[in-house]
Amino acid sequence: LLAKAVAGEAKVPFFSISGSEFVEMFVGMGAAKVRDLFKQAGEKAPCIVFIDEIDAIGKKRDTGGLGGNDEREQTLNQLLAATNRPESLDPALLRPGRFDRRVPVELPDLQGRIAILKVHGKRVHIDGDVDWSAIARATAGASGAELANIVNEGALRAVRLGRKTVTQADLEESVETVIAGAQRKNAVISPQEKQIVSHHEVGHA
Repeated sequence: LLAKAVAGEAKVPFFSISGSEFVEMFVGMGAAKVRDLFKQAGEKAPCIVFIDEIDAIGKKRDTGGLGGNDEREQTLNQLLAATNRPESLDPALLRPGRFDRRVPVELPDLQGRIAILKVHGKRVHIDGDVDWSAIARATAGASGAELANIVNEGALRAVRLGRKTVTQADLEESVETVIAGAQRKNAVISPQEKQIVSHHEVGHA
């Protein structure tokens, strides 16, 4: 989203592909196909080429790993990319001259969560009494995608209950659903299972 926003502000074309798609699409073609992608981008220049999920093709190599001519390694020499799992990347990728400039994008703070919730809230019919600040406080550590999902789940709950607007209760319930999973209201636990669980918990105590 950040890369797309930069492209939008710069008024240039935006090309996006994920690392996993790269492996599927370009199997057997590796670096040549990457150069071809950048050649096409060059024809549209200036533009931004964004590669997501670089960890799909840039994982750390173990001692029994593939040699220096591994196709993935050849492919990586042609890329600029992003990942949400930097700890899984091969140290060779992070040396000077490759991915030596890093821009960490942290999870949103309280004000950021409020702003993100409001953006996604514009796409659904929200009750006038909804307190976005309360929802944001209840979602510390949530990503932008999780916040979008919370608004979406709230809208689905409102529809299921036959209402035309999303209420505070819908959003609070959807926070529970997204963060902790849906309620199992029809789950039946036998007396024996209850006893086993209680003994287990007493053990913790």
